[in-house]
Amino acid sequence: MSDTITIRPARHDEVSLVLEFIRDLARYERLEHEVSASEPELTEALFGERRYAEVVFACREGVPVGFALFFHNFSTFKGRPGIYLEDLYVRPEVRGRGIGKRLLAHLARTAVERRCARLEWAVLDWNEPSIGFYRSLGAVPMDDWTVFRLTGSALALLAGHAPAKR
Repeated sequence: MSDTITIRPARHDEVSLVLEFIRDLARYERLEHEVSASEPELTEALFGERRYAEVVFACREGVPVGFALFFHNFSTFKGRPGIYLEDLYVRPEVRGRGIGKRLLAHLARTAVERRCARLEWAVLDWNEPSIGFYRSLGAVPMDDWTVFRLTGSALALLAGHAPAKR
């Protein structure tokens, strides 16, 4: 018997499940210590007046077993929006069944429907299984680019705010 896999948007009452998937992904990426998101923050970001991101669940027989969190970015060179995939995670017990590919195909369709120029994401250098999977889909690494990030006191300092005292 084959699995019935459906992709659907997360609902407002599922923020705790979104956070659970975020924590599961963080554990997989060995970054659980960096998760500080809370349900109220996610509720505001995903379902507030201004929605900053969207989440879809992959459901097997109606039960969420994977998720993707994404948002729009913009290409000035193309003059069109893109979709940036922030998180993609499939629970270990259901991997190898095409669920990750189904999530990415859903995002690709969403990008095409919204006239986006591209779909992009980052992957940790050590995550060879995911890198191989993404390459098999035709995705190419952007080796000429390095991601930079400002957080915490460096972000506050550049913004002209005093860093938070500890």
